[in-house]
Amino acid sequence: MSAFTLAACAEMIYLDKPFLERVEAIAAHGLNVEIWDWTTKDLKALRATGVPVVSMTGYIEGDLTTDAGVARLLSTAEESLRAADTLDCPVLNFHGTGLGQGGIPVVANPNPTPAEWLRAADTCRRLAELGEKAGRVFTLENLNTTLDHPGCPFAKAVDTRALVAAVDHPNLRMNLDLYHAQIGEGDLVTLTTESLPWVGELQVADVPGRAQPGTGEINYRFIAEAIAAAGYRGNIGMEAWATGDGAPDTDGSTAVSDAALEAFVRIFTVNVAQENPQ
Repeated sequence: MSAFTLAACAEMIYLDKPFLERVEAIAAHGLNVEIWDWTTKDLKALRATGVPVVSMTGYIEGDLTTDAGVARLLSTAEESLRAADTLDCPVLNFHGTGLGQGGIPVVANPNPTPAEWLRAADTCRRLAELGEKAGRVFTLENLNTTLDHPGCPFAKAVDTRALVAAVDHPNLRMNLDLYHAQIGEGDLVTLTTESLPWVGELQVADVPGRAQPGTGEINYRFIAEAIAAAGYRGNIGMEAWATGDGAPDTDGSTAVSDAALEAFVRIFTVNVAQENPQ
């Protein structure tokens, strides 16, 4: 049996296709789909494709620490849960703060105070309780502050792990993004294996360039085998641009996207013995 289930983010590949056709093209490779902002999608049409959407953004705006931001985060998380019901999406993703144009944090706060850490943990607990009532899981994603999200609070994977572990609720987990972690922290095998008790999903892209695995410095095959041996059996999502020549294919051509997904599947197809045989 395969160790992992695999998905691809429909926001970043097949950019030459309308969105629903992107979803179908991903499914043609045997993969599930992840999406970002659900408010821009025709949710009923997306559900009608029959392609499982396994992760989506779980809020519209807000943050973990300010009074207005927490209220808005929780309110829009409830809206997102209703959208997740339409899609039957099990996982809803969020960050330390809302992200604006170009991924810039709406509330920049690179060094949260101890009081803000406690407030963030309480907000995460409240999200977990919403998720429990709805039968969904919220995942807190790490982000890099060097290139993509300067000033984002609670950005490192060790930060997201600390919050998730402090809440210790099955409806709150980490979205461990290894692209961001490589830029911000490194030592990915140790980071990932130590985080597995709290991981709800893994996302992958290579460094530099945020293209598909196999195009940069990360030895993703080594990581795949290590986490399979450590017992990870969850979802791995390719949140990456497709590239055929070392630069992101901003035109999103079908051939380049096909090749990117084929490389992703090849690297992360790790077979393990059938577990708990009857």
